[in-house]
Amino acid sequence: MQSNGFAPQRTYSGTKKIVFWSKIAILTLIVSYIFISLNRQQHDFQSVWSYWQAADWLSFPAFILLLLTPVNWFLEAWKWQILVRRVEPISLKEATKGVLAGLAMGFALPAQLGDTAGRLLSLRSDQRWQGIGAALVSGGMQFLAAVFFGTVALYIQLQSGESPPFAQVFLFYALVFLLVLALLMAWQRHNLARIQHRWLQRWAKYWTVVLHYTTAELLLALGAASLRYLTFSFQFYLAMVVFGIRLPIQETATGIGLVYLGKTIIPAFNLLSDLGVREATSLYIFGQWQVPAPQILSATLTLWLFNILTPVFGGLFWVWKLKLTNN
Repeated sequence: MQSNGFAPQRTYSGTKKIVFWSKIAILTLIVSYIFISLNRQQHDFQSVWSYWQAADWLSFPAFILLLLTPVNWFLEAWKWQILVRRVEPISLKEATKGVLAGLAMGFALPAQLGDTAGRLLSLRSDQRWQGIGAALVSGGMQFLAAVFFGTVALYIQLQSGESPPFAQVFLFYALVFLLVLALLMAWQRHNLARIQHRWLQRWAKYWTVVLHYTTAELLLALGAASLRYLTFSFQFYLAMVVFGIRLPIQETATGIGLVYLGKTIIPAFNLLSDLGVREATSLYIFGQWQVPAPQILSATLTLWLFNILTPVFGGLFWVWKLKLTNN
């Protein structure tokens, strides 16, 4: 009897070890790829630092790049405000606090747990855990925006080559299928909720908030997600300009779309908020246009510093003020 009681605990511990070492292995592969790419071009991270020092940080593109950082996160807060009001009406200021707290907690907790926990714990309602559904929809909207624009970028990439690889063609049709499936699920969300299944009913209190959204609310949230996507994509372009990366507009837009598509569909393990995934993807995508590795790394690391690390310091303040009990 005692042996049976302790078996699940050992299994869970073993699973955690597998997940941990899997993360370490994938992180090692990403970092190794970055170093190999630098080594192939006979550069090192000293070259990246040299580009940072040589960049004109008082230029107009650098100013706009920095100015768009709060715009980026205010759009995320607006999206969260739209979706969470079915659980608890909150102001844009309160939504911003929750988003920044979630961003900071995302550095310590795996997957999207940190982001969701920070947002939910910033609510005052005794129904705050029902906001899990709102948090899932919020993340899903951003995912769909990245997949949509990334699919368009992939289509342009496929049209530019005479004989595109089968893997790229397969990925394109898989993404189109995913977008159509998401549209159908949103359209039939009320019918899907009527499915009687023990497992679904067990978690119903966390996701049934989705059924209360109107089509207008979902479209508004998707619009906010799309505006945010365009904002940080434009920031990527500005970072490229700051570091002297000049490509034709089609290659630039396609490359940025493919980088964010890769960052979206490649599993993120949230070590320093997916630091490394965007960098490795950028090296692969922009390498086809012979963009020097130190330049593209300088651009992507600058984006991480501006859009992730800097807002985290503001989020840390709100994390300390979070209350685990309701007011």
